[in-house]
Amino acid sequence: MKNLSLQGKSAIVTGGASGIGAAVTRLFAARGARVVVVDLQQEAGEALVRELGDAVVFLRGDVSERSVADAAVATAAEHFGRLDVLVNNASVSRQKPFEEQTDDDWNLAMDTSLYATRNFMLAALPELRKAGSASVVNFGSGAGLEGQPNQASYAAAKEAIRGLSRVVANEWAPFNIRVNVVCPMALTEGVARWAEARPEQYAQSAAKVPLGRFGDPERDVAPIVAFLAGDDSQYMTGQTVMADGGATKLR
Repeated sequence: MKNLSLQGKSAIVTGGASGIGAAVTRLFAARGARVVVVDLQQEAGEALVRELGDAVVFLRGDVSERSVADAAVATAAEHFGRLDVLVNNASVSRQKPFEEQTDDDWNLAMDTSLYATRNFMLAALPELRKAGSASVVNFGSGAGLEGQPNQASYAAAKEAIRGLSRVVANEWAPFNIRVNVVCPMALTEGVARWAEARPEQYAQSAAKVPLGRFGDPERDVAPIVAFLAGDDSQYMTGQTVMADGGATKLR
């Protein structure tokens, strides 16, 4: 029997044209949701529209710009008539030792992760309140929890997102808007490039995974995001869910 657990829901997925974001977009569409994909990658976004049809609307934009967040919410309201789910997946960073990271490196990580998450949440709030029951899924990272070397700006931005999410989970609970965080470990194209550039670090990370492998974006990570987005997780908010094969066990 086909899983339509997101039937009738409307979502925004930032960075939704490639990697984990594209996996989330595909699964959301397969489970009945309609998705506004926000991404800078024009060709990848248009390819998803061809693949998934009317279930997807592509909006090309830089998530660090507040106007893009406003446009994404307006697009969801115009095309789908509602907004039930916001997935803040997009982020960009540069990997360098802490003392070598420049102001531009820090601004890049903060603008595309922390501030993008903040801006999309603020822009989405009015429509999420109208939905009656809504979900925000933000992305953290094991890099922050574990203190991964060469990831200072990225880790700081991701840990800030976790703190923000816990606060807003409390503040938005009266509106029946849930806010949770997923921390994935998946073999995306970006991770593959990182593994090639820093093979020792990659090997150390892989060795810490009890299930013995990096996750697959579509099979291992996207279903967890779909769970947090759907009604089956209606009694969960303010939580960090590790989609990492057991590499990090929160207490």
